[in-house]
Amino acid sequence: MSEKNHLPISGGKAVVECLKAHNIKYVFGLIGSATMELFDALYDEQDLTFIDVRDERTGTHMADAFARASGSPGVIIAGQNGPGATNLVTGVAQAKAAFSPLLSIAGAIASEHQGKDSFQEVDQQKLFEPITKKTFSIKDTKSISRDLNKALNLTTHGKWGPVHVNIPRDVLAGTEKFESFKIEDKIENSEINQNDLERIISLIKVSSKPVIVCGAGIKNSQTQDQVILLSKKLNIPVVSSAGHGDVISFEYPLYSGQMGPRGNKISTSLVKNADLILAMGTRLGFNSTFYSYDNISKSAKIVQIDIDPIAIGRYFPVEVGIANDVKIFLDNLIYFIKDKDLKINNKNWTQKFLKEKINYFEERDEKADVNSKIIQPSGLFKELRNLIPKNSSITLDAGTLCLQATDEFNFYEPKSLFTPLDFGLVGFSFAAGLGIKLAKPNSPVFSLMGDGGFGMTVSELSTAVHHKINTITIIMNNKSWGAEKAYQRDFFNERYIGADIKSPPFHKLAEIYGAKGYHVSQLQDLKQAVSDALICNKPAIINIDVDPKALYSFRRDSFKHRSK
Repeated sequence: MSEKNHLPISGGKAVVECLKAHNIKYVFGLIGSATMELFDALYDEQDLTFIDVRDERTGTHMADAFARASGSPGVIIAGQNGPGATNLVTGVAQAKAAFSPLLSIAGAIASEHQGKDSFQEVDQQKLFEPITKKTFSIKDTKSISRDLNKALNLTTHGKWGPVHVNIPRDVLAGTEKFESFKIEDKIENSEINQNDLERIISLIKVSSKPVIVCGAGIKNSQTQDQVILLSKKLNIPVVSSAGHGDVISFEYPLYSGQMGPRGNKISTSLVKNADLILAMGTRLGFNSTFYSYDNISKSAKIVQIDIDPIAIGRYFPVEVGIANDVKIFLDNLIYFIKDKDLKINNKNWTQKFLKEKINYFEERDEKADVNSKIIQPSGLFKELRNLIPKNSSITLDAGTLCLQATDEFNFYEPKSLFTPLDFGLVGFSFAAGLGIKLAKPNSPVFSLMGDGGFGMTVSELSTAVHHKINTITIIMNNKSWGAEKAYQRDFFNERYIGADIKSPPFHKLAEIYGAKGYHVSQLQDLKQAVSDALICNKPAIINIDVDPKALYSFRRDSFKHRSK
């Protein structure tokens, strides 16, 4: 350690040194008076790029998506205690639902003022505890290195997730000598029980209708190749859990896409009719199953592998449950069977699946409405499938049009689909795309969202232009809060209230910000707009007029008690 590291430095400088020691490259944030020491310490840094955002919530979405895309912690700083910290809440809760390795840092009021109803005081410790893996409130300057290291390590230790840190302004302003700015976590990997492997193989041997379900754990552990190897050897079809259609390349023949109420009918049918489900790196959570045997075979034996012990058998009983890193499991299982001549009895099941898969995707293209005078979602999605380059990443919002898009795109590499997942958040997609572009600068990024969601987050056009973060945002403009309008139409006798939206022409607004704007009212104009957007070297907004009547009620289960 150099001699200068033994000199006293400010708490703000210590925070920056810890981030650098963990190879953090980008810090998202909004400045505030409570953290001036921290931001001043960032001023001269060459190894850390500060992305100043216009709102702490959208900045958190950027950091969340950056973390998911890169696999390393995304960092967001709320410079102001009180309102700055509370603005983080939606984004942090979103990150928790997505198991994203996010580190959020907020300024806090001076230690001597705590508990006195001080200006902008709120109990930030209690505020963040329910929506994080852990929340720290640093008590003194000398604890910064220790606590910040714990927080950073925790984001990616075990099940990924957000960690929040509150730092009072006097702690940031104080000075201290620090011996180290990085403290490694000791990670001990537990072994896979040989009996479990033997039991799994015996289940596979007697199965005639097996399916592999892959979740985020496969993406995060980068074990796509192991899954494909296993699937090939055992001749087992593969599906993904909801929101993870990018877990396996679309080009792999035995992969069919996302399962569940919002997935495609082929994947969903596999899971509903299987006699054996190998659930790998997935909770079999809400968006995949609605926690109902309407969406998963009740008679199937389930083998579940997840790094989170709580997930094992939580929603559906399991025959074999293994709480471990899915990579360790796959490495062990593949080694265990590599020299075995396994007699598998699922040939008819897999052949039937392959035929149905081909028919399904051909039918998807054939039925897409590309001729309607008013742009229809199916036609829009078909055109985008042909126009979006294979190496692109796609972000989606919640809402009726984005939910219709859930399984409409083909993904050719892992970590190329990013959604709000079980938080169902509107206003995620555009900001998320900015974070992903920083994590994957050489990949085109397409962010799909409705006009309502974009209107929530339009101010981040300023961030995109300022930092030259050149994503392409597709606004599917139906002039409404489409999901809610669909429910009012289908279950509340068309008693519309608050459902219709009046917005400025977003393509013109983009130009005012210094971005590129395109307006598409006819489907044949989309190709030119996308082609231009890909080479314009600016953030691009494509404002597309979509049929306002093309709405669909996804949560019909929530309104079973009503009749029209």
